[in-house]
Amino acid sequence: MNNPLGPQPLRLGVNIDHVATIRNARGGGFPDPVRAAKLAEDAGCDGITAHLREDRRHISDGDIERLIDQLKVPLNFEMAATDEMLDIALEHKPHAACLVPEKREERTTEGGLDAAGGHNHLKPYIDALNNAGIRVSLFVEPDPRQLDAAVSLGAPVVELHTGAYCDARQVTREAQLERIIVAAVHAGDLGLECHAGHGLTFDTVAPVASLPQIAELNIGHFLVGEAIFGGLDSAIRRMRALMDKARADSTNQRSA
Repeated sequence: MNNPLGPQPLRLGVNIDHVATIRNARGGGFPDPVRAAKLAEDAGCDGITAHLREDRRHISDGDIERLIDQLKVPLNFEMAATDEMLDIALEHKPHAACLVPEKREERTTEGGLDAAGGHNHLKPYIDALNNAGIRVSLFVEPDPRQLDAAVSLGAPVVELHTGAYCDARQVTREAQLERIIVAAVHAGDLGLECHAGHGLTFDTVAPVASLPQIAELNIGHFLVGEAIFGGLDSAIRRMRALMDKARADSTNQRSA
């Protein structure tokens, strides 16, 4: 595990897309995803993630404008590699832009970006974002081939898709976790900053949070769902506590 500086601090990014999903189910302005983002800031998150989709099914252009204007923590702008989304990113200059695959028929992002197979398409978008000072990440499967492609494309960050791990039954979950472990180590060896996310819950977060190569977890849908029962502040604080405990326990075990 190549990490000469030791374990990285573990950040929590909160995805507010599905606050907007609830708002849009009825129309109007409630619940307000920007208000959710400010509550997440107060609860101790390190960043906010928002995915502006081509069909605007949840986050809107106005939401992005207000987030840029009001947030104190960094905004991670999830986007497809299209000219429209590039223009919006270059106009607003978020802290980071995470390139994700996008299909109209999917309910949520179903898998990682094919960075290896899409090199020629992705390269101009990554170059333009890098040149604008926007930190580029690629949302990819935990596959060393995809991480190698991220390096060749000039993306400094990868976010590992944890959906297969979270959705797996216990008998196969260990195998999916091993894929994430191998990919996180490989990312560290390549000098990539490694994030992870998709589908993480209170029950599945600890093994991923314990990996010293992972610098950030991005979690959204589960936290919004838990907020219905106990409030967003409570859900974020509990997730943060579980993440921090897992990272501390892992560090102590390696030191022993």
